[in-house]
Amino acid sequence: MKAKLGIAPIAWWNDDLAELSDDVSLEECLRQASVAGFTGMETGRRFPMKMGELGPILARYGISVCGGWFSGLLLEGDIEQEKDRVRAQLDFFIAAKAPCIVYGETARSIQGVRAAPLATKPRLSEDEIKVYGRKMTSFAEWCADQGMPLSYHHHMAAAIETEPELDLLMANSGEALPLLFDAGHMAFAGGDVLRVIDKHHKRISHVHTKDVRLSVIEKLDRTRESFLDAVVKGAFTVPGDGSLDFATIVQRFASYGYEGWFVVEAEQDPKRSPPLEMAKKGHAELMRVMALAGYEVVK
Repeated sequence: MKAKLGIAPIAWWNDDLAELSDDVSLEECLRQASVAGFTGMETGRRFPMKMGELGPILARYGISVCGGWFSGLLLEGDIEQEKDRVRAQLDFFIAAKAPCIVYGETARSIQGVRAAPLATKPRLSEDEIKVYGRKMTSFAEWCADQGMPLSYHHHMAAAIETEPELDLLMANSGEALPLLFDAGHMAFAGGDVLRVIDKHHKRISHVHTKDVRLSVIEKLDRTRESFLDAVVKGAFTVPGDGSLDFATIVQRFASYGYEGWFVVEAEQDPKRSPPLEMAKKGHAELMRVMALAGYEVVK
């Protein structure tokens, strides 16, 4: 089995909290990711969205585009409007030969609102999720037909956060809607990470290997503190530096024959957690557990 290792630029600069950003250029970010051993990076705010400009920079560091976030509004929006909104990124990702667009539902989400406590996250009824699942399926089918699949990102402080919410979405959407599995977000939401893989492995097309510090998460006051407060406090980290057992997680993926990207995405304070140092630590842990699970890491 083969796998590829990527990383997200959120360790270097945070798109939601400018205070959690290193003053580094795109090229320095890519250089450090390459030094750490990664061959892919998801896009971020400092990426030019034209391959004519970005391509030579990526080639210089042996990096490819391995995904990137799209702030979807389909929960409350119109499919035709979302097609217009995603068009530029979709065309760019096709040119970049990316594996997928990471769809994050931001309608009603409080993930970027520092003043909104975790307990005030949006909650959908089963009927609302049924309607939403049909819309997401139709949108995913269209994107795939255009040549660029989506991968749906369950996320803290968003409408689809918890294991039961994800189960309902998967049950009420078609196989055309693939799933991005994020170990850290599911653990933060109180879900059983391995059980989610067991239930939904056939739909998982992309993996974020985000680790968590349960000692931080367990002390949060969810009636007063927000998702961004949790990030500032250090709720997330790279594999090998937190509470999750990635050897078991990766082995579970191997048991189902998953082949694709494993992407480190760990938003932290770069002053407390230097990005290059953390990237090296995360890469080393992933290489260790990949070997144990029988993966060949493609360079």
